[in-house]
Amino acid sequence: MPTVSVVIPTYNRADVLPRAIDSVLDQTYEDFELIVVDDGSTDDTEEVVKSYADDRIRYIQFENNRGANAARTQGIKSASG
Repeated sequence: MPTVSVVIPTYNRADVLPRAIDSVLDQTYEDFELIVVDDGSTDDTEEVVKSYADDRIRYIQFENNRGANAARTQGIKSASG
């Protein structure tokens, strides 16, 4: 079980999502999980997340946009750190 869980809720932000993911992956602390919750995006968010080959990254996708609070809450509920 990871010590730290990082939750990134996102909606149609594929253009800046790599910056957020890279920031987490570049940390010196390595005992974490990164949960990206896609709040019903219609851009390339899924492809961006799946382009990372790192077992610590989990991707959760909502069918429809539910809002940042719902995405954040789902990420927290899914966290194991």
